[in-house]
Amino acid sequence: MDIFEYTAVLTSIIIGLGIAHLLRGFAGLIQHPEKARPYWVHLLWVGYTFFTLVFWWWWEFRLGSIETWTFQLYLFVVFYALVLFLASALLFPLSMEGYADFREYFYARRRWLFGLFALTYVVDFGDTLLKGWDHLAGLGPEYPLTLVAQLLLCVVAMWTRNERFHSTFAIVMFAYQVSWAFRMFGTVS
Repeated sequence: MDIFEYTAVLTSIIIGLGIAHLLRGFAGLIQHPEKARPYWVHLLWVGYTFFTLVFWWWWEFRLGSIETWTFQLYLFVVFYALVLFLASALLFPLSMEGYADFREYFYARRRWLFGLFALTYVVDFGDTLLKGWDHLAGLGPEYPLTLVAQLLLCVVAMWTRNERFHSTFAIVMFAYQVSWAFRMFGTVS
């Protein structure tokens, strides 16, 4: 087993825990909808995060081309997986005590949630650089432009409770993430 495979095992466990947490939370909504009423904007972010976690495994495959791994690089990749896990964990709390429904929970925890999403965009840029300048250039100008836009929109989302903003942001981000994945990462070779 080379260092990439070794790193992939640990990060896969972390990402897998995030996926399991999201699936368990979603199943809980189906099993006990009376405990906490779902909120469609929250569910879009659950879908966005689930897709991002699954997609993460696909795009991290390119790290296998790195010949020399350092402890700092290893920690960076593990950190990226941890940030994604934390975003997953925030979407479904262990207890809804103190919250009437997921709408109330979503807006109460929006600063943490969108702060973590913003952090993932910053870390993603570093991750993209690790894959090489050619990889970054291959993504075209769309990548840095949307990265900055996503980061700024997350900052706005942290501070506003405007439901129209949050609804539009959730729809656009989910659609964009799916579009980006299918347009840019059809193959990993």
